Amino acid sequence: MPQPLATARTALNVLSRTVPRQCARSISTAQAGLPRRPAAPRPAQLSQPQPLVQRRSFKTVEEAKSRYRSGPFSWKAGVLFVLTGCGLVWYFENEKKRMQRKRIAESTKGVGKPKVGGPFELIDQNGNKVTEQDLRGRYSLVYFGFTHCPDICPDELDKMARMFDIVEAQRPGALTPVFVTCDPARDGPKELKDYLIEFHPKFLGLTGTYDQIKAMCKAYRVYFSTPSNVKPGQDYLVDHSIYFYLMDPEGDFVEALGRQHSPEQSAKIILDHMKDWRGRWRTS
Repeated sequence: MPQPLATARTALNVLSRTVPRQCARSISTAQAGLPRRPAAPRPAQLSQPQPLVQRRSFKTVEEAKSRYRSGPFSWKAGVLFVLTGCGLVWYFENEKKRMQRKRIAESTKGVGKPKVGGPFELIDQNGNKVTEQDLRGRYSLVYFGFTHCPDICPDELDKMARMFDIVEAQRPGALTPVFVTCDPARDGPKELKDYLIEFHPKFLGLTGTYDQIKAMCKAYRVYFSTPSNVKPGQDYLVDHSIYFYLMDPEGDFVEALGRQHSPEQSAKIILDHMKDWRGRWRTS
């Protein structure tokens, strides 16, 4: 083969191998510069739920400022908090007073029988026999005195009448006012009746023999003393304790009310003890 023809064939073979590669490279470069179409989502991605975000919007700027100014509390919550606190204080104060009254009542009771009070048998201003059983079922307010007392007994009986009226207005028939004479030698049924009617028509007056009165005063821890060597018809004074003895419907001593208590204060104490009572009441 001639030399020029061999050279030309070799050049044609080289061109046939290089031209397709350059064309492929040029096409690839042109495709790289074009924007790619986003790939379609896979089925797994389509099935997954997308999270929903809900944003609360306010109509005005003032509403937004008001929300952040008040914070998590409001005036309604503050009022509720104050009312709850006041209610708890009131409850605990009343419970404290109730427990104090209970301690007073329990401290006066002995083992088997009360320290103050007990059985007695006397007669009233109408001549009827009266025992401690006749006072059961109601509270009783017992005062010891005598009809010839110049000043203390009248003042205390006026006070007793006022106490009774206050209690009777709120708890009708729950209290029996009792006056026991410490001077049975001069205070018979007639004297008691004429004396007590001046203070209150519902007062129960009790008298008896000297020994009966002395036994009852001893049971109630009441001090009384009459002068010795008194001549017949001679006037005299009887020294005695000045207390109102509050007894419960079972005949147990509850509390002693002294001269330091006003009628209103004493009536409130009696009514409070009545509220605490859980026993039986007399219905007639």
